[in-house]
Amino acid sequence: MLDSLFASILTTSSAAATLSLGKLLLCTATSLALGAAIAAIHTFRNRYTKGFVMTLALLPAVVQMVILMVNGNLGTGVAVAGAFSLVRFRSAPGSAREICSIFLAMAVGLATGMGYLAAAALFVLVIGGASILYTCLRFGEQKQLEKELKITIPETLDYTDLFDDLFARYTAHWKLEQVKTTNMGSLYRLDYRIELRDPAQEKAFLDELRCRNGNLEIVCGRLPLLTEEL
Repeated sequence: MLDSLFASILTTSSAAATLSLGKLLLCTATSLALGAAIAAIHTFRNRYTKGFVMTLALLPAVVQMVILMVNGNLGTGVAVAGAFSLVRFRSAPGSAREICSIFLAMAVGLATGMGYLAAAALFVLVIGGASILYTCLRFGEQKQLEKELKITIPETLDYTDLFDDLFARYTAHWKLEQVKTTNMGSLYRLDYRIELRDPAQEKAFLDELRCRNGNLEIVCGRLPLLTEEL
């Protein structure tokens, strides 16, 4: 019985010749429903845009229609492949999770286009459940112990070992990443990467830094996220 459940609803011959309106609507409805599920899974504890979520919801139906039209026709398949090679899906590079969602939507579209509706639904259920589980368990997530510290000092101060005693007292380790001149060369901006010994002492640490740099600007925050993750 399970074998019949996961069998294709389309015949083994050319889909274009045997496709009926009822089967087309059933495949399309399944693609849209599974696409909406994939889009909902992608938004779970993740940053996203409306356009990308809508694309994920519609992509399985688009891929399904392409597969239905080219199934069994080698010439049409080659022509469609050439046409798609001329189109860039996205101009901006995507994150690893976005690329995974795109491939998931395409795989579902391929399955529904071949008529394997139950297999497509089971695939979304398994992969979507695994994605949500990994997100909840924070699988592969690194602890953000390091912080980025930016200190502005006047040009008259020698920054070489100006704050070393404070760093030794308040931080587990520190590293000067970059030095940059600002305000027509009258100021220096020092970029450090630090790890505090006790996060509760952050204000006391910044107050002592302000006494050293003449109360100029100091910025302390999390490290910037990587824009390209692969």
